Amino acid sequence: MPVKKLDQVLVACPHCGHKQPEPPSAFSTRCKECGEHFRVQEVLHPAPVARPRGPRLRRITCFDCGAELDVPVSAESTMCKWCSRYVDLHDHIITTAIAKNYRTKGKLVIEPKGCIFNTETIAGEVILKGKFHGKLTVEQSLTIYSSAELKGSLTVAHLIIPAENHFSWAQPIRTGSAEIAGELAGTLHASGTVMLKATARYFGEVEAHGIVIEEGAIIVGTLNIRCSGNSASRD
Repeated sequence: MPVKKLDQVLVACPHCGHKQPEPPSAFSTRCKECGEHFRVQEVLHPAPVARPRGPRLRRITCFDCGAELDVPVSAESTMCKWCSRYVDLHDHIITTAIAKNYRTKGKLVIEPKGCIFNTETIAGEVILKGKFHGKLTVEQSLTIYSSAELKGSLTVAHLIIPAENHFSWAQPIRTGSAEIAGELAGTLHASGTVMLKATARYFGEVEAHGIVIEEGAIIVGTLNIRCSGNSASRD
């Protein structure tokens, strides 16, 4: 009986494009046209081409119309696609005295010798080591160090007092949440959770939706926890 010819498929050489029949189970072969070696299975079953990834994005809201915008994390500015207003995304570092209004979705750092006065400022994140006199609105986090001097009004989404630093404020501080590792003297009203770290020293009144107290924290004052419209107090 004649020998049955094995099934074969046409395989194109990846080097020169020449097509030649090869068994579909073959592992490798040599091109009969250019003589180059290649792997049959890589030609028959090429690896999927990875799609290039776009830039990492972050979501912001327009200062003027409130529209949500997705912008690359590396971008330093953008234009609102709804109201066409300019949106600053820069990080600003202040090392001298300056009278200027800032509106940025980036970071505002006021160094110990820096001072911003007579201003109305809105920033995504603020690190305060120097002086700020005016109206301050922080959309993300405000980190305050002992060297800071703050006068005016304060609205903040998340308040941070680092360990070994202290801050006092005469007016109630309204915030979304707070993380206290240093010392804070004042009245704190939080719509979310207040965390008092083990190194925290708190003097005043806390009213929050939730309070987390690590062992070692010192509290002199009143804690009010709001639970489904009710509140529970602890002195």
